[in-house]
Amino acid sequence: MSNPEVPYRSGFVALVGRPNAGKTTLTNRLVGDKVGIVSNRPQTTRHAIRGVVHRPEGQLVLVDTPGLHKPKSLLGQRLNDVVRDTLTEVDVVVFCIPADQPVGAGDAFIARQLRNVSTPVVLVVTKTDAASKKQITEQLVAASQLVEAREVVPVSAVADDQVDLLADLLIGMLPEGPPLYPDDQLTDDDVERQIAELVREAALEKVRQEVPHSLAVSVEEIVRKPDPRDPDAVFTELHVLLHCERPSQKPMLLGKGGATIKAIGSEARVGLEHLLGGRVHLALHVTVLGEWQDDPKKLQRLGY
Repeated sequence: MSNPEVPYRSGFVALVGRPNAGKTTLTNRLVGDKVGIVSNRPQTTRHAIRGVVHRPEGQLVLVDTPGLHKPKSLLGQRLNDVVRDTLTEVDVVVFCIPADQPVGAGDAFIARQLRNVSTPVVLVVTKTDAASKKQITEQLVAASQLVEAREVVPVSAVADDQVDLLADLLIGMLPEGPPLYPDDQLTDDDVERQIAELVREAALEKVRQEVPHSLAVSVEEIVRKPDPRDPDAVFTELHVLLHCERPSQKPMLLGKGGATIKAIGSEARVGLEHLLGGRVHLALHVTVLGEWQDDPKKLQRLGY
């Protein structure tokens, strides 16, 4: 129960940072459930994903954004546009800089973007579990020189170190107001996109070379019906397309004798059954969608 003497606060917080800075892992830890996919591949996040943190004293709506970067395609430009639009629509910006990598040109680029907005900034040094105390101290100093921040906080989402402290700090910076989402809602991402993202996450772990950057996923059909094994349960049939850009990439996704596509399906099914609350039949098909990252019509079709 909330304390009537303490004003309830609610609002939006954007997490920004260069690709692979730990934004999605931190978002998932703050929410307490998986709302965004995680991979060691740069530019894994391609949409602004909202995760909702519920506390007695307030509600924190996290907007996990794609990594800001120097774009090499129309898709890259649009991902950067998503971030810039988000910066003007939130109450607080969390600038994530990993503790285990030197502060570089990508971080400086983001810092310059932040100087153009009036939104207060909290600087978070992430991945402290992967760095020594000396590295963390040096990174805190280096990061503090990049941007004027209200607070500077080292955290580890993996080790759950100082995550609650960060949540309390962020809620305290939000305006007074009622909850923005029901208390049982953890994300506003629609189910179809969550399905596509879980399949893409599994594929990112199974393929190498140039395929991850060229991979997009779309859901063709969702059929839900009573489970023949249990009439009280729901059985879901999913037909999902994996799009690559070149014919040479298709065999990489399929694998010898279909081994790779089967492995993608097996891994994705675990998360899908958790998401959909029942058994899932997942049919995956690979298609070639030529140079989709630079084609406006194809990007629109894929939801970018």
